[in-house]
Amino acid sequence: MVLSLVFLGPPGAGKGTIAQRVCEKKNIPQISTGDILRDAAKKDDEFGRSVKEIMEKGQYVDDETMAKIVKNRLGEPDTANGFILDGYPRTVKQAELLESILEELGKKLSAILLIQASEETVVSRLSGRRQCKNCNRIYHVKNIPPKEEGKCDECGGEVFQRDDDKPDAIKERLRIYSEKTAPLVGFYKEKGLIKEIDANGEIEENMQNVEAVLSKLEQ
Repeated sequence: MVLSLVFLGPPGAGKGTIAQRVCEKKNIPQISTGDILRDAAKKDDEFGRSVKEIMEKGQYVDDETMAKIVKNRLGEPDTANGFILDGYPRTVKQAELLESILEELGKKLSAILLIQASEETVVSRLSGRRQCKNCNRIYHVKNIPPKEEGKCDECGGEVFQRDDDKPDAIKERLRIYSEKTAPLVGFYKEKGLIKEIDANGEIEENMQNVEAVLSKLEQ
């Protein structure tokens, strides 16, 4: 069965970590818009140079450009058996653009997994989160530390703390999520696509909650 999912939820709810595990188990790609933008900016073509310029200026990529990037990625062969979109869409407008993209590509979403965690849990996770500079793999100083401190298990790259995971930035990220992204829940609830996941526990417990939902989708 084709398993095409969008992960929604506040920063630090565990979307990235859960997505990594589901992708490995189901052999489908995790499509992170942040990773796509960084990859696009590395390419020496007109589109790549324009994305690089936007990012270097610290500006946000506009919805139409973002939609083009997502469409190109969803058109690649490895999405034939499904995918997980992590970090997109972030707004109702982007969700509407995504609907058009999927229709053009002959694809449809299986479900929207709403990964939920309390503010206390979110702050604890974000302040301890670390990420590989090279392959973007996610770690946590307490829950999922790399085998060698500061070094990625996967590729040997440097593991670091993102600026937006520092305490001062966390509350602002949660505010932006509530203002911009939370309305997506209502948008997708109307379509009957929302599946709620309790992600307040440890990773294994959270994965059991995810597996329970996925097994029903795959029936």
